[in-house]
Amino acid sequence: MSANLLVLGGTTEATALCRTLSDNAICGVVSYAGRVEKPVQQPLPQRVGGFGGVAGLVAYVRAHGVTHVVDATHPFAAQMSRNAVSACAEAGVPLIALTRAPWQAQSGDRWTHVPDIAGAVSALKRPAARVMLAIGRMHLNDFAAHPQHFYLLRLVDAPDSVLPFPDHAVVQARGPFTVADDLALMRHHKIDLLVSKNAGGAGAAAKIAAARRLGLPVIMIDRPALPDRLEAHTPQEILAWLGHSKPDLAGTDLGV
Repeated sequence: MSANLLVLGGTTEATALCRTLSDNAICGVVSYAGRVEKPVQQPLPQRVGGFGGVAGLVAYVRAHGVTHVVDATHPFAAQMSRNAVSACAEAGVPLIALTRAPWQAQSGDRWTHVPDIAGAVSALKRPAARVMLAIGRMHLNDFAAHPQHFYLLRLVDAPDSVLPFPDHAVVQARGPFTVADDLALMRHHKIDLLVSKNAGGAGAAAKIAAARRLGLPVIMIDRPALPDRLEAHTPQEILAWLGHSKPDLAGTDLGV
């Protein structure tokens, strides 16, 4: 039986995987949560929106004859990833996660680790500063608890409601960004402090490198804990998992 994949997308890794699947004539659908108004167009059919929890995902997998699921969601899309583990176990469909390695602090980094958004909010209980808030748009309202700060927000889509900050600026742009771009952005807005999720990978790393160059402190939000699952780090490893190519596993960990 030929493979029929469901790719849970929304990342640069998912985009690269969809190209690879299309190039190898592997059937599949890429699903987006719908948080971005104009998602990147893929060479695979696309669907947008949630599934309705574990039960809805199980129903979708069974109704559409899905043979394999690849979780290529953002490292902080924890609920979707947990649902995928549970749903695939219930449906008896193999699951693999296409992940990116988290960032590791380097010489010159000034990181304060916090476990979650609430921890980042608490860390901003301090005198007024100019903060680059690089967390996406879902949790912006949480930071209204500290209106003393100037907030620089970089968002893919324009805000759909009035932002809760007395002093802020919005830059509407889609990454990846260069270190030069982010250095210029931080200097222009005289940023004192960066708040970032540990998204990992190369696509969003420029701001971390820019903060290092400028000697800025970073409030780093650690990744959420997820259930054990099989993981890969490149589209080629996904092909090997599907049996469409010989695995090149030198130095690669396909475990959890």
